[in-house]
Parts: sequence; C-alpha cells; structure tokens
Amino acid sequence: MQHTVSYDEGLLKALKDPEEARAYLEVALDECEASGEIDGLLLALRDVAQAQGGVGALAERSGLNREHLYRVLSSRSKPKIDNLMAIVSALGFRLRLDFAEL
Repeated sequence: MQHTVSYDEGLLKALKDPEEARAYLEVALDECEASGEIDGLLLALRDVAQAQGGVGALAERSGLNREHLYRVLSSRSKPKIDNLMAIVSALGFRLRLDFAEL
C-alpha cells in the first residue's frame, strides 16, 4: 500500500520553503486585489504562519497578542494596515508597490 500525504500536510510542508510561501502569498494577494475579498489572503497568511511554527510563534515575532492575532486572521476580520504589516514582516516578507495599468 502506498503512503499518501493529505493536501494540508503537503501544503504546510511546501510552505516551509520561503520561495513557495512567497509565491503562495503573491497569488493570494493578487486574488484579493482582483476580487476585493480579503478572506483568501487571510487564509494564506494563516497557512504560512502554521507552516512556520504556528500562530503562537507568529504572535511572538510580530509583537501582537495571540488572541488578537487569531481574530485578525479570521475570515470575519478586516485587518488594519499596521496589523497586516506586522504579520507580513514577522513571516519574513515585506509588501512592495508595483505599477498597475489604469
């Protein structure tokens, strides 16, 4: 019998690689920009956080309270830019601006 890995396990393993995590977050950010919906981006941030040691570890690195961080990353939340910047930075990334066609 062949052993298989669940989708979630495979995803979290892949997201331990910073390049994979960056690409995953870029796609989520592009989708957020296109749709105006932030839920996919919050899910992607949660996934990368889980791959990098969990929300508790992210809370320590970001300086945000763990319970507050869970609320910020929930799909019921619209995070403030300062919280979003703290999370992205604690995950080892930064947001950059690029020109868009108008």
